[in-house]
Amino acid sequence: MMLTQPSKQEILDRIGKLYNAVSKQDSNWDFVFITDKINQYYFTGTIQDGLFVLKNDGSYYYFVRKSFERAKSECIIKENLYPMISYRDAVNITGKNTGKIYIEKENTTYAMTERMGKYYDAENSNIASADIIMKKIRAVKSPYELSWMEESGRQHKILFEEIVPSILFEGMSETELTAELYKRMVNLGYHGVTRFGMFQSETVVGQLGFGENSIYPASFDGPGGMKGMCPAVPIIGDKNRLLKKGDLVFIDAGYGINGYQSDRTQVYMFGQNPPDYAENMHKKCMEIQKETAALFIPGNIPSEIYHTITSKLDADFLSGFMGAGNERVKFLGHGVGLQVDEYPVIANRFDEPLIENMTIAIEPKRSIENFGIVGVEDTYVVTKDGGRCITGGEKEIIVV
Repeated sequence: MMLTQPSKQEILDRIGKLYNAVSKQDSNWDFVFITDKINQYYFTGTIQDGLFVLKNDGSYYYFVRKSFERAKSECIIKENLYPMISYRDAVNITGKNTGKIYIEKENTTYAMTERMGKYYDAENSNIASADIIMKKIRAVKSPYELSWMEESGRQHKILFEEIVPSILFEGMSETELTAELYKRMVNLGYHGVTRFGMFQSETVVGQLGFGENSIYPASFDGPGGMKGMCPAVPIIGDKNRLLKKGDLVFIDAGYGINGYQSDRTQVYMFGQNPPDYAENMHKKCMEIQKETAALFIPGNIPSEIYHTITSKLDADFLSGFMGAGNERVKFLGHGVGLQVDEYPVIANRFDEPLIENMTIAIEPKRSIENFGIVGVEDTYVVTKDGGRCITGGEKEIIVV
C-alpha cells in the first residue's frame, strides 16, 4: 500500500532545497513567505489558511489561521507549527524583517502583501519573486510523488480507453458528458479536483467538446477550445450541443490521485470512422508526440526540443497546429504534478536543461476548420532512455 503522505525526511529535504536555491540566487535574503496553498502543502503536508516562513538562518515555521486543529493532525513538521490570528502572531515568533523578502508574486495578492507588511515592515523591504524557484524545485519528482502520478496515469488510461466509450450516446449534451464523466472519475478513484497554478484559472473536469465546439475560442491557455455554459461560465460544456453521428468528441482532462495529477487527451469519433484527412493529421500528431518523448533525456534543453520538432513541420500543418487561427498556443508540452501547468514548458525561452524525474505532458494537436481538433496528449517521466509514458501512450482516434 502506498503512503498517503511523504516522510518527514522528504519534507525536510524539500525545505532544504528551497533554502539552498534562494541562497544560491541571493546571499542577502532574509525571509521567504509561502502563502499559496499548494506550496504550503508541499512543505507541510496540509492545506490550510496559513503562512509558511523560512528564515535565512535555516529556521522554518508554519502559522495557521484555520484550521489549526486539522493542521495539528496532518502537518508533518509539527514541532514548527503555530496558531495565528493575525500576522502579528507570526512576527512575535520570527521577528520583524527589514531586509529582503521572497514571496510568490504570481498568487500573493497585493492586499495580502499589505497585511503582512503592516507587521513585517515590508514597506521598507526589498520584495523579490520566489515563483520560479518554487517551480523548479517542484518540477523534479521524488519516488513518493512518482508513485502517485503513475497510479493516476494508470487510472487515466482506464478512464479514456474503457469508460468513456461506454458512456457516449446519441443526443447526449456536452454538459451531460461532463457530469457523467465526473461521476465515473470519482468512482474510479479521482481525487475530485484538477488544479492549475495560473492565477484565476478554473475548470471542471477539463476541456471537452463535440465537433466544431472543440475549437471554439477560449481564454484557457491550451490548443483546444470550449464554448461552455455561457459567457459568465465558459466551462463545463454547451448544454445545447447534442452528440450526433459523425461528430468528433474531444476530451482533454487532468486526473489525479492523492493530490498528484496526470494529463491526457483522447479524441473519439461517434457513429462512423473519421475522414481520411482527420485521421492523417491525428497520426501526424502521434508521430510528433513520439519524437518529442524520445528527446526527454536529462541535459536536453526544452527550447531546443521545441525548435527541433516544430522546424520539421510544413506550413500547411503549422497553420492549424496547437490551435485554430489566432488562438494557437506557442508550446508543445508542460510540466505536471500537484498542478497541471507546472515547470518546465517545452517552448522558446525555456533554456535550462531537463532533469531526471521531471514529469511533462506532451500535447501536439491540430485544429481542422468546421470539424474540430485532433491530436494526442500523454504524461511522461524524463529518464536517461527518453520519456517514459505513464498514461498509456499515443493512441489513434477511438471510434464509438
